Amino acid sequence: MKARILVIDDEAEIRRSVRMILEYEGYDVQEASSGPEGLAIIEREAPDLVFLDIKMPGMDGLEALQRIRQSNESLPVVIVSGHGTVSTAVDATKLGAFDFIEKPLASERVLVTIRNALDQTRLQNENRSLKRAVEIRHQMVGESPALRQVWDAIKRAAPTNATVLLLGESGVGKELVARSIHRNSLRSRERFVQVNCAAIPEELIESELFGHEKGSFTGATEKQIGKFEQADRGTIFLDEVGDMSAKTQAKVLRVLQEGEVERLGSARTIKVDVRVIAATNKDLEAEIEKGTFREDLYFRLSVIPIRVPPLRDRREDIPALVRHFVDLFSRENNRRPQRFTPAALDYLQKARWKGNVRELRNSVERLLIMTPGDGIDVDDLREVVRMDTRPASAAAPVDANERERPGTLREFKESAERAFLVDKLRENAWNISKTAEVIGTPRSNLYKKLEQYAITQENDG
Repeated sequence: MKARILVIDDEAEIRRSVRMILEYEGYDVQEASSGPEGLAIIEREAPDLVFLDIKMPGMDGLEALQRIRQSNESLPVVIVSGHGTVSTAVDATKLGAFDFIEKPLASERVLVTIRNALDQTRLQNENRSLKRAVEIRHQMVGESPALRQVWDAIKRAAPTNATVLLLGESGVGKELVARSIHRNSLRSRERFVQVNCAAIPEELIESELFGHEKGSFTGATEKQIGKFEQADRGTIFLDEVGDMSAKTQAKVLRVLQEGEVERLGSARTIKVDVRVIAATNKDLEAEIEKGTFREDLYFRLSVIPIRVPPLRDRREDIPALVRHFVDLFSRENNRRPQRFTPAALDYLQKARWKGNVRELRNSVERLLIMTPGDGIDVDDLREVVRMDTRPASAAAPVDANERERPGTLREFKESAERAFLVDKLRENAWNISKTAEVIGTPRSNLYKKLEQYAITQENDG
């Protein structure tokens, strides 16, 4: 599609020469002989770029530029002047002009300016679209009283620089809460850096968080900027913070107290301005009692504690969550949305959802892929969704031995594997590295299994 360019100049000869240059290059050109006429065309036609003469009778170029900016902040405007001065160029730039060109107009200069302006606009539009897509993907959905309490806490915490500790089971959406706090904070234009403390091997986590100098240890072939430095002026989200080693905890405490980091292999300290949000599914007070978590770090992290409710405490949000996931999956995969029947939604509300929102999302995605046709009914759910056989009042976690009897071979295999993993984790005091070593599987694979079966120390310990 041709880019539409509007030329606003009171001299017909200038408009004609610019039109010739632009039309030869394949652009769609419109003309206006005055500021008011140009403003009317902008309002009506929404051009992609404007060439604006600075010296015109009545409304001059700078006044027209001000009026354009009031109605459209992103439209690129190139100022054209027959007798340009530095002060005029500075004034135009302050008012938001993209560029400043002097007459007589050289065709190559005009074309380069147009390409640059249109490229910048395209990148800005793409950036806005990507940001919007990220916001939708990380949107918190629901109107339940339990979720409204979380929103109230976010609104109070977000505008401050206070450290926030998010507490809740695995899969409840602690990352979404962290992103909402960042998005509603004064740091929203800066970076949001996420670190999963449980997924990074213990020998690498310090390097990931604080960075290292080249040659500081075997394998350090290049200098690395740590996550705290990357998050400078923004927000860092320390997920699964309860899995950090004692040494790493001490260094994180120093960042919180002093606002400075030290790369591995360097004696120089670097000042950082970072807002810290931490999350855990562990009982940190119990970890303090066991001596595995520092009490002083806990008090530093939990300035504002926010408990994120499990899905069983907000079942009324399940229909809205299902619709959200259907819409998200359909748009991301360019598919026609499938519809869950009221009976299917009712069935989903009664399911147990040990893995919380994460398990619900995975189940919805699987159903959308595996179910033919436009509608998903109760019969389509039975093989995918496990019902909660406990009374509604039973909020306590169910032991593996107390779960409903498996109905299929696959359910039996999954139930047996889950029970085996829970037993091994208990034997090894929930030490992930040690358990992975004992059962002969990589740590990364064990983490995948924990997520798949929604195994947490909080529920299964």
